[in-house]
Amino acid sequence: MNRQFLCVAFYCMLYCACKNTEKQKDADAATATSTPAAISYTVAARHPHDTTSFTEGLLLHKGRLYESTGHADSYASSRSLFGITDTASGKIAAKAEIDKEKYFGEGIVFLNDRIYQLTLATKIGFIYDAATYKKLGEFHFEGEGWGLTTNGAQLIMSNGSSNIVYLDPISFKTVKTLNVTDNNGPVSDINELEIINGFIYANKWLTDYVLKIDTSSGRVLGRLDLSALKAAAKAAYPGAIETNGIAFDPAANKIYVTGKLWTYLYEIKFSH
Repeated sequence: MNRQFLCVAFYCMLYCACKNTEKQKDADAATATSTPAAISYTVAARHPHDTTSFTEGLLLHKGRLYESTGHADSYASSRSLFGITDTASGKIAAKAEIDKEKYFGEGIVFLNDRIYQLTLATKIGFIYDAATYKKLGEFHFEGEGWGLTTNGAQLIMSNGSSNIVYLDPISFKTVKTLNVTDNNGPVSDINELEIINGFIYANKWLTDYVLKIDTSSGRVLGRLDLSALKAAAKAAYPGAIETNGIAFDPAANKIYVTGKLWTYLYEIKFSH
C-alpha cells in the first residue's frame, strides 16, 4: 500500500465525516425550527372525577392512582391535599392535607420511599413517609412550585416558566436546568409533569395541550390536543376549567389524564 493511496483514503474518510456532521447539523436545525408533531390518541376508558378537585398533580405508584389538589378562594370546596383516587367514584381518600390559608398545594412525587409535595408561592415543599404518609420535614426551593416528577435520581420540577429544574433530593440544589423550546422559541407555563419512556410530558397551563419534551435538548417534539376531552367534561359540568394532570403506569402501560374540576378522568392510548 503506497503513501498516495493512504492519503486519498484519509481524505475520503475526512470528507465523509464532514458530510455526516453537516447532515446531523441540518437535522438538528430542522428539528429546532419545525412545528411539534401532532400526537393522535384514542380514549380507552372514562372514569368519574370529583368536580371539587382542583387538580395539580396526578401519578401512579405501585398500582395506585394518586392526585394532589390546591385550594382556590373562588372554589370554596377545593382543598390542598393529596391522596389515593378511587377510579370507580372519582373521590380522593386524603392522606395528607396542608393549611389552605397558608399554602396552595401543587405537584407531588414518590422517590426513595418518600413523598415530596410542592406549594405554589411560599418556596416551601413538604416531605412525607411514603408508607405512613407521616410528615418528615420541609425543603426549600427558588421560585414557584408547579409540577413534579422524577427520573429515579432527581426531583424534576416546573415553576411556570420555560425552565424545568432538576433538584438533588437530599440537598435540593439545582443539578440541571432544561430550557423548553419549540419552533417559536422558549415555551413558558410548563405545568404538571410525567416521564414516559424517557421523555417528559407536560401540561401547558391554560391550554389543552400536553407537550412531549426531549430531556437532552428541551425541544418540544410533539403535542397532544386534549380539547375534545375538556369539552366533554365541561358539557357534563360547566364549572370544569383547564386541562391538568397526566399519569403513567408502566406496568400496565396505561396513561391517565384529567383537569381541574373535571367530571371525568380519561385513560388514553397513544404512541410514545
